[in-house]
Amino acid sequence: MPSALIYLDHAATSWPKPPVVLRAMADFLEHMGGNPGRSGHRLSIAAGRIVYEAREAVAGLFNAPDPLGVIFTVNATHALNLAIHGLLAPGDRVVTSGVEHNAVMRPLRKLEGRGVEVIVVPGAPDGLLDADDFGRAITPGTRLVIVNHASNVVGTLAPIAEIASYAHAAGALLLVDAAQTAGVLPVDMQALGIDLLAFTGHKGLHGPPGTGGLVLGEGVDASLIEPLLQGGTGSRSEYEIQPDFLPDKFECGTPNGAGIAGLLAGIGWVQERGVQAIRQHEVALTRRLIEGLGSIPGVQVYGPTDARQRTAVVSFTMHGRQVSEIGLRLDDEAGVLCRVGLHCAPAAHRTIGTFPQGTVRFAPGPLTTPDEIDAAVRAVERIARS
Repeated sequence: MPSALIYLDHAATSWPKPPVVLRAMADFLEHMGGNPGRSGHRLSIAAGRIVYEAREAVAGLFNAPDPLGVIFTVNATHALNLAIHGLLAPGDRVVTSGVEHNAVMRPLRKLEGRGVEVIVVPGAPDGLLDADDFGRAITPGTRLVIVNHASNVVGTLAPIAEIASYAHAAGALLLVDAAQTAGVLPVDMQALGIDLLAFTGHKGLHGPPGTGGLVLGEGVDASLIEPLLQGGTGSRSEYEIQPDFLPDKFECGTPNGAGIAGLLAGIGWVQERGVQAIRQHEVALTRRLIEGLGSIPGVQVYGPTDARQRTAVVSFTMHGRQVSEIGLRLDDEAGVLCRVGLHCAPAAHRTIGTFPQGTVRFAPGPLTTPDEIDAAVRAVERIARS
Protein backbone atom coordinates (compact mmCIF):
# COMPACT_ATOMS: atom_id res chain seq x y z
CA MET A 1 0.00 0.00 0.00
CA PRO A 2 1.55 3.35 -1.06
CA SER A 3 2.13 5.89 1.70
CA ALA A 4 1.23 8.97 -0.35
CA LEU A 5 -1.85 9.65 -2.45
CA ILE A 6 -1.90 11.21 -5.91
CA TYR A 7 -5.35 12.73 -6.29
CA LEU A 8 -6.41 12.91 -9.94
CA ASP A 9 -10.17 13.16 -9.57
CA HIS A 10 -10.73 16.94 -9.55
CA ALA A 11 -13.34 16.63 -12.32
CA ALA A 12 -15.53 14.82 -9.76
CA THR A 13 -14.66 17.04 -6.79
CA SER A 14 -11.62 19.04 -5.73
CA TRP A 15 -9.53 17.76 -2.82
CA PRO A 16 -8.11 18.67 -0.43
CA LYS A 17 -10.16 21.78 0.18
CA PRO A 18 -8.14 24.94 0.92
CA PRO A 19 -7.81 25.51 4.68
CA VAL A 20 -9.48 28.90 4.26
CA VAL A 21 -12.65 27.11 3.10
CA LEU A 22 -12.73 24.90 6.18
CA ARG A 23 -12.16 27.90 8.46
CA ALA A 24 -14.92 29.92 6.77
CA MET A 25 -17.46 27.14 7.26
CA ALA A 26 -16.51 26.62 10.90
CA ASP A 27 -16.57 30.38 11.53
CA PHE A 28 -20.06 30.66 10.04
CA LEU A 29 -21.42 27.90 12.24
CA GLU A 30 -19.67 29.17 15.35
CA HIS A 31 -20.16 32.92 15.08
CA MET A 32 -22.95 33.72 12.59
CA GLY A 33 -25.10 30.62 12.35
CA GLY A 34 -28.45 32.39 12.19
CA ASN A 35 -30.98 31.76 9.43
CA PRO A 36 -30.29 34.27 6.60
CA GLY A 37 -33.26 36.51 5.87
CA ARG A 38 -35.53 34.80 8.40
CA SER A 39 -34.96 37.01 11.44
CA GLY A 40 -33.88 40.52 12.34
CA HIS A 41 -31.37 39.64 15.03
CA ARG A 42 -27.63 40.08 14.64
CA LEU A 43 -26.79 36.46 13.84
CA SER A 44 -29.38 36.31 11.06
CA ILE A 45 -28.13 39.61 9.65
CA ALA A 46 -24.52 38.42 9.76
CA ALA A 47 -25.47 35.21 7.96
CA GLY A 48 -27.44 37.15 5.35
CA ARG A 49 -24.43 39.38 4.74
CA ILE A 50 -22.26 36.34 3.96
CA VAL A 51 -24.84 35.00 1.51
CA TYR A 52 -25.05 38.33 -0.31
CA GLU A 53 -21.26 38.67 -0.42
CA ALA A 54 -21.17 35.25 -2.06
CA ARG A 55 -23.69 36.42 -4.68
CA GLU A 56 -21.46 39.38 -5.41
CA ALA A 57 -18.40 37.14 -5.66
CA VAL A 58 -20.12 34.79 -8.12
CA ALA A 59 -21.41 37.68 -10.23
CA GLY A 60 -17.95 39.24 -10.31
CA LEU A 61 -16.24 35.96 -11.21
CA PHE A 62 -18.52 35.39 -14.20
CA ASN A 63 -19.10 39.06 -15.12
CA ALA A 64 -22.82 38.66 -14.53
CA PRO A 65 -24.93 41.82 -14.60
CA ASP A 66 -26.65 41.56 -11.21
CA PRO A 67 -25.80 39.69 -7.97
CA LEU A 68 -29.53 39.20 -7.37
CA GLY A 69 -29.54 37.09 -10.54
CA VAL A 70 -27.28 34.55 -8.81
CA ILE A 71 -29.63 31.77 -7.70
CA PHE A 72 -28.02 29.40 -5.21
CA THR A 73 -28.73 25.70 -5.67
CA VAL A 74 -27.28 22.53 -4.19
CA ASN A 75 -25.16 21.75 -7.29
CA ALA A 76 -24.99 22.23 -11.06
CA THR A 77 -27.52 19.44 -11.67
CA HIS A 78 -30.08 21.32 -9.60
CA ALA A 79 -29.30 24.53 -11.48
CA LEU A 80 -29.65 22.83 -14.88
CA ASN A 81 -32.96 21.28 -13.88
CA LEU A 82 -34.21 24.66 -12.69
CA ALA A 83 -33.48 26.20 -16.08
CA ILE A 84 -34.62 23.25 -18.20
CA HIS A 85 -37.90 22.54 -16.40
CA GLY A 86 -38.50 26.22 -15.77
CA LEU A 87 -38.22 27.25 -19.42
CA LEU A 88 -39.40 24.33 -21.54
CA ALA A 89 -43.00 23.29 -22.19
CA PRO A 90 -44.64 20.79 -24.56
CA GLY A 91 -44.18 21.97 -28.14
CA ASP A 92 -40.90 23.78 -27.44
CA ARG A 93 -37.71 22.93 -29.32
CA VAL A 94 -34.33 22.55 -27.59
CA VAL A 95 -30.90 21.95 -29.14
CA THR A 96 -28.04 20.32 -27.27
CA SER A 97 -24.83 18.41 -28.02
CA GLY A 98 -23.69 14.80 -28.19
CA VAL A 99 -21.20 15.22 -25.35
CA GLU A 100 -23.53 16.30 -22.55
CA HIS A 101 -23.67 15.04 -18.98
CA ASN A 102 -26.79 13.22 -17.77
CA ALA A 103 -27.57 16.32 -15.72
CA VAL A 104 -28.73 17.70 -19.07
CA MET A 105 -29.79 14.57 -20.95
CA ARG A 106 -32.00 13.02 -18.29
CA PRO A 107 -34.26 16.05 -17.76
CA LEU A 108 -34.38 16.55 -21.52
CA ARG A 109 -35.40 12.93 -22.16
CA LYS A 110 -38.05 13.30 -19.46
CA LEU A 111 -39.45 16.38 -21.17
CA GLU A 112 -39.15 14.74 -24.59
CA GLY A 113 -41.72 12.23 -23.38
CA ARG A 114 -44.02 15.15 -22.63
CA GLY A 115 -43.79 16.74 -26.07
CA VAL A 116 -40.58 18.79 -26.05
CA GLU A 117 -38.57 18.37 -29.27
CA VAL A 118 -34.95 17.49 -28.44
CA ILE A 119 -32.30 17.92 -31.15
CA VAL A 120 -28.83 16.51 -30.43
CA VAL A 121 -25.91 17.95 -32.44
CA PRO A 122 -23.25 15.21 -32.77
CA GLY A 123 -19.67 15.82 -31.74
CA ALA A 124 -16.48 14.62 -33.39
CA PRO A 125 -14.71 11.47 -32.11
CA ASP A 126 -12.36 13.68 -30.07
CA GLY A 127 -15.34 15.42 -28.46
CA LEU A 128 -14.97 18.70 -30.35
CA LEU A 129 -18.13 20.52 -31.40
CA ASP A 130 -18.58 22.45 -34.64
CA ALA A 131 -20.43 25.74 -34.16
CA ASP A 132 -21.72 25.60 -37.74
CA ASP A 133 -23.45 22.31 -36.95
CA PHE A 134 -25.29 24.16 -34.21
CA GLY A 135 -26.07 26.94 -36.67
CA ARG A 136 -27.85 24.46 -38.91
CA ALA A 137 -29.73 22.86 -36.02
CA ILE A 138 -30.85 26.09 -34.31
CA THR A 139 -33.85 27.01 -36.43
CA PRO A 140 -36.25 29.89 -35.76
CA GLY A 141 -38.59 28.89 -32.98
CA THR A 142 -35.92 27.11 -30.98
CA ARG A 143 -36.54 27.96 -27.33
CA LEU A 144 -33.29 26.91 -25.68
CA VAL A 145 -29.75 25.80 -26.58
CA ILE A 146 -27.79 23.83 -23.99
CA VAL A 147 -24.08 23.02 -24.15
CA ASN A 148 -21.41 22.13 -21.65
CA HIS A 149 -18.47 24.50 -21.66
CA ALA A 150 -16.11 21.54 -21.35
CA SER A 151 -16.70 17.81 -21.50
CA ASN A 152 -16.34 15.98 -18.20
CA VAL A 153 -15.05 12.95 -20.15
CA VAL A 154 -12.36 14.37 -22.44
CA GLY A 155 -12.25 18.04 -21.43
CA THR A 156 -12.93 19.44 -24.89
CA LEU A 157 -13.93 23.09 -24.90
CA ALA A 158 -17.04 24.19 -26.78
CA PRO A 159 -17.11 27.27 -29.06
CA ILE A 160 -19.48 29.10 -26.73
CA ALA A 161 -19.40 32.57 -28.32
CA GLU A 162 -20.10 31.21 -31.81
CA ILE A 163 -22.95 29.00 -30.57
CA ALA A 164 -24.38 31.99 -28.68
CA SER A 165 -24.47 34.00 -31.90
CA TYR A 166 -26.47 31.32 -33.66
CA ALA A 167 -28.82 30.94 -30.69
CA HIS A 168 -29.53 34.65 -30.38
CA ALA A 169 -30.04 35.05 -34.13
CA ALA A 170 -32.84 32.47 -33.86
CA GLY A 171 -34.34 34.05 -30.75
CA ALA A 172 -33.17 31.25 -28.43
CA LEU A 173 -31.51 31.45 -25.03
CA LEU A 174 -28.14 29.81 -24.37
CA LEU A 175 -27.73 27.72 -21.20
CA VAL A 176 -24.11 26.76 -20.46
CA ASP A 177 -23.08 23.98 -18.11
CA ALA A 178 -19.90 25.34 -16.53
CA ALA A 179 -19.44 22.55 -13.99
CA GLN A 180 -16.01 21.75 -15.45
CA THR A 181 -14.81 25.28 -16.22
CA ALA A 182 -15.85 27.51 -13.31
CA GLY A 183 -12.63 28.43 -11.55
CA VAL A 184 -10.27 26.73 -14.00
CA LEU A 185 -10.50 29.13 -16.94
CA PRO A 186 -12.00 32.59 -17.41
CA VAL A 187 -15.78 32.61 -17.95
CA ASP A 188 -17.21 35.99 -18.96
CA MET A 189 -20.96 35.69 -19.46
CA GLN A 190 -21.38 39.02 -21.22
CA ALA A 191 -18.40 38.61 -23.55
CA LEU A 192 -19.38 35.04 -24.47
CA GLY A 193 -23.10 35.75 -24.84
CA ILE A 194 -24.19 33.32 -22.12
CA ASP A 195 -27.80 33.82 -21.02
CA LEU A 196 -27.90 31.24 -18.23
CA LEU A 197 -24.90 29.66 -16.54
CA ALA A 198 -25.03 26.62 -14.27
CA PHE A 199 -22.09 26.06 -11.94
CA THR A 200 -21.12 23.88 -9.02
CA GLY A 201 -19.10 24.93 -6.01
CA HIS A 202 -17.26 21.72 -5.16
CA LYS A 203 -15.04 21.37 -8.25
CA GLY A 204 -12.92 24.19 -9.69
CA LEU A 205 -14.20 26.72 -7.17
CA HIS A 206 -12.90 24.54 -4.31
CA GLY A 207 -15.96 25.04 -2.17
CA PRO A 208 -17.86 22.31 -0.32
CA PRO A 209 -20.39 19.86 -1.77
CA GLY A 210 -23.97 21.08 -1.65
CA THR A 211 -23.24 24.42 -3.29
CA GLY A 212 -23.80 25.70 -6.80
CA GLY A 213 -26.07 27.99 -8.71
CA LEU A 214 -27.81 29.28 -11.78
CA VAL A 215 -26.68 32.73 -12.93
CA LEU A 216 -29.08 34.79 -15.04
CA GLY A 217 -27.70 36.96 -17.81
CA GLU A 218 -28.85 40.38 -18.90
CA GLY A 219 -31.27 39.23 -21.57
CA VAL A 220 -33.17 36.74 -19.42
CA ASP A 221 -36.73 37.53 -18.37
CA ALA A 222 -37.03 35.76 -15.03
CA SER A 223 -40.81 36.00 -15.20
CA LEU A 224 -40.73 33.37 -17.96
CA ILE A 225 -38.95 30.79 -15.76
CA GLU A 226 -41.11 28.67 -13.50
CA PRO A 227 -39.57 27.79 -10.11
CA LEU A 228 -38.91 24.15 -9.28
CA LEU A 229 -39.95 24.60 -5.67
CA GLN A 230 -42.25 26.82 -3.67
CA GLY A 231 -42.05 27.54 0.03
CA GLY A 232 -40.68 29.77 2.72
CA THR A 233 -38.34 32.57 1.69
CA GLY A 234 -38.49 34.93 4.65
CA SER A 235 -40.08 37.54 2.38
CA ARG A 236 -43.73 38.37 1.68
CA SER A 237 -44.71 35.88 4.36
CA GLU A 238 -48.24 37.29 4.45
CA TYR A 239 -48.92 35.67 1.04
CA GLU A 240 -49.36 31.99 0.26
CA ILE A 241 -47.95 32.39 -3.24
CA GLN A 242 -44.28 32.40 -4.18
CA PRO A 243 -42.64 35.86 -4.48
CA ASP A 244 -41.97 36.94 -8.06
CA PHE A 245 -38.71 38.84 -7.46
CA LEU A 246 -35.08 37.66 -7.50
CA PRO A 247 -33.60 35.65 -5.95
CA ASP A 248 -36.54 34.69 -3.74
CA LYS A 249 -38.62 33.37 -6.64
CA PHE A 250 -36.21 30.45 -7.06
CA GLU A 251 -34.81 30.03 -3.53
CA CYS A 252 -36.97 28.65 -0.76
CA GLY A 253 -36.25 26.91 2.49
CA THR A 254 -33.24 27.54 4.69
CA PRO A 255 -30.13 28.07 2.53
CA ASN A 256 -26.88 26.19 3.04
CA GLY A 257 -25.29 29.11 4.88
CA ALA A 258 -22.16 27.25 5.99
CA GLY A 259 -21.67 25.84 2.51
CA ILE A 260 -22.14 29.25 0.90
CA ALA A 261 -19.58 30.70 3.32
CA GLY A 262 -17.18 27.98 2.19
CA LEU A 263 -17.99 28.73 -1.46
CA LEU A 264 -17.23 32.42 -0.90
CA ALA A 265 -13.87 31.47 0.59
CA GLY A 266 -13.17 29.07 -2.27
CA ILE A 267 -13.82 31.77 -4.85
CA GLY A 268 -11.49 34.08 -2.95
CA TRP A 269 -8.80 31.39 -2.96
CA VAL A 270 -9.19 30.92 -6.73
CA GLN A 271 -9.05 34.65 -7.40
CA GLU A 272 -6.00 35.07 -5.18
CA ARG A 273 -4.14 32.41 -7.18
CA GLY A 274 -5.51 33.82 -10.44
CA VAL A 275 -7.76 31.93 -12.87
CA GLN A 276 -5.29 32.52 -15.70
CA ALA A 277 -2.43 31.13 -13.60
CA ILE A 278 -4.51 28.06 -12.71
CA ARG A 279 -5.33 27.60 -16.37
CA GLN A 280 -1.69 27.80 -17.46
CA HIS A 281 -0.63 25.31 -14.80
CA GLU A 282 -3.34 22.83 -15.79
CA VAL A 283 -2.57 23.15 -19.51
CA ALA A 284 1.04 22.20 -18.76
CA LEU A 285 -0.08 19.19 -16.68
CA THR A 286 -2.54 18.12 -19.38
CA ARG A 287 0.15 18.28 -22.05
CA ARG A 288 2.40 16.16 -19.84
CA LEU A 289 -0.35 13.58 -19.37
CA ILE A 290 -1.24 13.39 -23.07
CA GLU A 291 2.40 12.90 -24.07
CA GLY A 292 3.22 10.46 -21.27
CA LEU A 293 0.17 8.24 -21.59
CA GLY A 294 0.30 8.39 -25.38
CA SER A 295 3.80 6.92 -25.37
CA ILE A 296 2.74 3.73 -23.57
CA PRO A 297 2.13 0.76 -25.92
CA GLY A 298 -1.47 -0.42 -25.77
CA VAL A 299 -2.80 2.80 -24.24
CA GLN A 300 -5.25 4.94 -26.20
CA VAL A 301 -5.79 8.54 -25.13
CA TYR A 302 -9.03 10.31 -26.11
CA GLY A 303 -9.77 13.93 -26.86
CA PRO A 304 -7.83 16.69 -28.64
CA THR A 305 -4.06 16.34 -28.77
CA ASP A 306 -3.70 20.09 -28.16
CA ALA A 307 -3.95 20.68 -24.41
CA ARG A 308 -5.19 24.23 -25.03
CA GLN A 309 -8.41 22.83 -26.54
CA ARG A 310 -9.41 21.09 -23.33
CA THR A 311 -9.53 21.32 -19.57
CA ALA A 312 -7.30 19.15 -17.36
CA VAL A 313 -9.35 16.03 -18.03
CA VAL A 314 -7.63 13.13 -19.81
CA SER A 315 -9.38 9.82 -20.50
CA PHE A 316 -7.68 6.65 -21.71
CA THR A 317 -8.17 2.92 -22.17
CA MET A 318 -5.70 0.04 -22.27
CA HIS A 319 -5.86 -2.80 -24.75
CA GLY A 320 -7.00 -6.02 -23.14
CA ARG A 321 -7.75 -4.49 -19.73
CA GLN A 322 -11.01 -3.48 -18.10
CA VAL A 323 -11.08 0.10 -16.88
CA SER A 324 -12.30 -1.08 -13.48
CA GLU A 325 -9.19 -3.26 -13.10
CA ILE A 326 -6.91 -0.36 -14.06
CA GLY A 327 -8.54 2.00 -11.58
CA LEU A 328 -8.33 -0.52 -8.73
CA ARG A 329 -4.68 -1.30 -9.40
CA LEU A 330 -3.76 2.37 -9.66
CA ASP A 331 -5.26 2.94 -6.22
CA ASP A 332 -3.91 -0.22 -4.56
CA GLU A 333 -0.44 -0.27 -6.10
CA ALA A 334 0.41 3.39 -6.61
CA GLY A 335 -2.02 5.49 -4.57
CA VAL A 336 -3.32 7.12 -7.77
CA LEU A 337 -6.95 8.10 -7.28
CA CYS A 338 -9.00 8.52 -10.45
CA ARG A 339 -12.44 7.73 -11.83
CA VAL A 340 -13.38 4.96 -14.23
CA GLY A 341 -16.51 4.07 -16.21
CA LEU A 342 -19.03 6.26 -18.00
CA HIS A 343 -18.74 9.35 -15.78
CA CYS A 344 -22.53 9.95 -15.90
CA ALA A 345 -22.13 10.90 -19.57
CA PRO A 346 -23.08 7.99 -21.85
CA ALA A 347 -23.71 10.36 -24.75
CA ALA A 348 -20.12 11.56 -24.60
CA HIS A 349 -18.78 8.00 -24.47
CA ARG A 350 -20.88 7.04 -27.49
CA THR A 351 -19.40 10.04 -29.29
CA ILE A 352 -15.78 9.07 -28.58
CA GLY A 353 -16.40 5.34 -29.09
CA THR A 354 -15.92 4.06 -25.52
CA PHE A 355 -19.48 3.01 -24.68
CA PRO A 356 -20.38 0.86 -22.74
CA GLN A 357 -17.12 0.22 -20.85
CA GLY A 358 -16.05 3.84 -20.50
CA THR A 359 -12.56 5.07 -19.75
CA VAL A 360 -10.04 5.73 -17.03
CA ARG A 361 -10.10 9.47 -16.32
CA PHE A 362 -7.22 11.48 -14.87
CA ALA A 363 -8.16 14.99 -13.74
CA PRO A 364 -5.37 16.96 -12.01
CA GLY A 365 -5.94 20.23 -10.17
CA PRO A 366 -4.14 23.46 -9.35
CA LEU A 367 -1.98 21.87 -6.64
CA THR A 368 -1.04 18.78 -8.64
CA THR A 369 2.69 18.69 -9.40
CA PRO A 370 4.55 17.55 -12.52
CA ASP A 371 6.23 14.87 -10.41
CA GLU A 372 2.83 13.46 -9.48
CA ILE A 373 1.83 13.38 -13.13
CA ASP A 374 5.03 11.51 -14.00
CA ALA A 375 4.43 9.03 -11.16
CA ALA A 376 0.88 8.39 -12.38
CA VAL A 377 2.12 7.79 -15.94
CA ARG A 378 4.76 5.34 -14.65
CA ALA A 379 2.03 3.49 -12.71
CA VAL A 380 -0.03 3.11 -15.89
CA GLU A 381 3.06 1.91 -17.74
CA ARG A 382 3.71 -0.77 -15.10
CA ILE A 383 0.13 -2.04 -15.42
CA ALA A 384 0.42 -2.10 -19.22
CA ARG A 385 3.59 -4.20 -19.02
CA SER A 386 2.34 -6.68 -16.43
